[in-house]
Amino acid sequence: MRIRFSIRLQLLIVSLLLLAIPWLGYKYVWELEQYLRAGQEQTLLGTARAVATALHERPALFDSQSAYLKNVRPGTDLYAPPIAGPVRLDGALGDWQSVAHLARQYGESQIVTRFGQAPPFVPVSMAFSHMVARHGNYLYAQFDVTDDAVIWRGENSLSVDRSDHLLIGLTNESGELQRYIIAPYKSGWVNAYHLPDDAESYRAQSSALRIQGNWQQTENGYSIELRFPLSMTSGSLAFALVDVDDPKLRTKKYAIGTANPNEVSALGTVVTPSPEIERILAGLEYADSRVWVVDKHKRVLARAGNIQSSSGLNVPGTTKDDSWWRYVEQQWLVPLYYRILTRPPADFVDELENAYALAGQDINGALAGESETLWRLTPDNKAVILSAAYPIFINKQVMGAVVVEQTTNGIRTLRNQALEELFNVILAVMLLGITALALFANRLSGRVRKLRDDTESVIDDNGKIVGQLPAARRFDEIGDLHHAFADVLGRLQQYNSYLENMASRLSHELRTPVAVVRSSLDMLEHASDKDQQQVFTARAQSGLARLSNILNSMSEATRLEHAIAQDSKEDYPIIEVIKGCVESYRHTYPERRLSLTLPQSEMVANGSPELFAQMLDKVITNAVEFSAPDSTIEVNAHKQAKQLVLTVTNQGPVLPPDMKNQLLHSMVSVRQAATTTDDATPHLGLGLYIASIICQYHKGSIDIADSPDKDGVTVTVSIPVRMA
Repeated sequence: MRIRFSIRLQLLIVSLLLLAIPWLGYKYVWELEQYLRAGQEQTLLGTARAVATALHERPALFDSQSAYLKNVRPGTDLYAPPIAGPVRLDGALGDWQSVAHLARQYGESQIVTRFGQAPPFVPVSMAFSHMVARHGNYLYAQFDVTDDAVIWRGENSLSVDRSDHLLIGLTNESGELQRYIIAPYKSGWVNAYHLPDDAESYRAQSSALRIQGNWQQTENGYSIELRFPLSMTSGSLAFALVDVDDPKLRTKKYAIGTANPNEVSALGTVVTPSPEIERILAGLEYADSRVWVVDKHKRVLARAGNIQSSSGLNVPGTTKDDSWWRYVEQQWLVPLYYRILTRPPADFVDELENAYALAGQDINGALAGESETLWRLTPDNKAVILSAAYPIFINKQVMGAVVVEQTTNGIRTLRNQALEELFNVILAVMLLGITALALFANRLSGRVRKLRDDTESVIDDNGKIVGQLPAARRFDEIGDLHHAFADVLGRLQQYNSYLENMASRLSHELRTPVAVVRSSLDMLEHASDKDQQQVFTARAQSGLARLSNILNSMSEATRLEHAIAQDSKEDYPIIEVIKGCVESYRHTYPERRLSLTLPQSEMVANGSPELFAQMLDKVITNAVEFSAPDSTIEVNAHKQAKQLVLTVTNQGPVLPPDMKNQLLHSMVSVRQAATTTDDATPHLGLGLYIASIICQYHKGSIDIADSPDKDGVTVTVSIPVRMA
């Protein structure tokens, strides 16, 4: 069973090509997003370059001790992140939660001194976590100590190193070692004591009231919170906790700490975010980006901005719209769009929120002296972050880098808004397009069906044409088809009318010779005189000759077609053929005047000169039969483009209006209106038909029409020629 593909179905299938429009729109917006990302990358790199330019050749912004270290010792070189507010020195450690992840663990591996012990060493029974922080002009330190035995300083003891105690070593602005000790009597507020320069001496010289804190005993040991001014140290710092377990002997077992506070060369460094750099970055809080400044060891010196709001592109919010279209868009279309699109996350995991050191290919490149950019996903894969790093130069050496970060949420939001608008337009275009195509297909198929019904209605069950098609009201292809059908039906109706009347024509042509033969035979039976018998016999033979001419005329066209199929073409001088034929016509038809006009140049046609002469005979014979005696028949020839145009014009009756297009067809004749005297010649309407066959053989054409002055008929023959 064959599937019927109607015009409506075909147009519906063609309309599916409209689905390519949203795909092309999506690809276009995606390419636009790539360009926006490239632009954001260049803009971010320009921001990093601008910030780095403000920090070039300013060595005072970098710590003189830590910034010039060749290597950073984790746990020894300390990082003091900024905290939001001052620490309440109560020993509870509750104010350190925001930076608690930066604390480091110290244990047996961090023993800096063993006091009078020889191998094998006794097991270590103390460990602690420690970190430092900065707020304002103060440095804070905290220790969360696990100790199996907490030994306090004796209430009347002048010695400060015969109990659990904290040693602090730092260098002043002159680079001299300053040692301090904290050895409390009990839990509570504590101050430090200044120790002498001799590293072997632990006799307290004076109170160091600028070092303040709180020492609190806990279930597992004790906790310490300290505070002292940043101005006390030039950047070198070390802490060490000394463990004493025997309350009677009070011998020191070991010291665990960040470094040995008794040796200036062993001190570590403390990196504190630079207030000067932070003041420079303060204006970038509103730059829609997060900016870091790191030293050459990748430690953070300053930070400004918030990555959660650093989208890189400010996208205007949508205005409130309560229209029905807004309701349809938000309730139906947007949820459909976001099956393909992705919304930028409102929040995401920022692994660098409290980082004190950075790492990445972009920073490595910047610290090597080249600007770099880096794209990365957040740990939860919700956001894409772009970072750009640019080196900071001091004395032609890289001393740090500026890192600027932004998310692509702004670009993604802009892309989504553009796609939403694009999809809305595409959806409207597709709906209108499909609706228009459906209506057009319905209208088109309706017109085709109407043409079919009208065509069937004008033909009865016997195949007879009983009417005419109504006039077409549209001038398009279907209108042309309507006109073609109407023309075909009209010609078929005329031809059927001719066929219906052909019997009367044949009987008219055959009745006279048959009657002559019958009457002659009848008279011959009764005639006794030989002269009369010869007359009647001659009359019968004349009728038979006329019957033979009628039969020969009916088969002439068929014989000509067979002859043309077997004949080979040749080049012949067509002007000479026309001259010769016209001269013979003047002798054949003396009662007509023939006027001949020919071009001066010789021309050659390709075909058969005999067939061309036969064609000219038919045309001239037709002109003679439809003209009055003593009238003029004009024969004119001229070259037009690559053809010879031959016209034969006779004076006489014009063409019947309903037969102008039929006279070149087989067995079509209008001689009942002709002025002719030769009743003995049969007229079956084959002359011009044979002439048209010969013209087609010569790849030419023939046309018949009324003469311009409407006093006769002109036959025009066009034959391809070339110059001789």
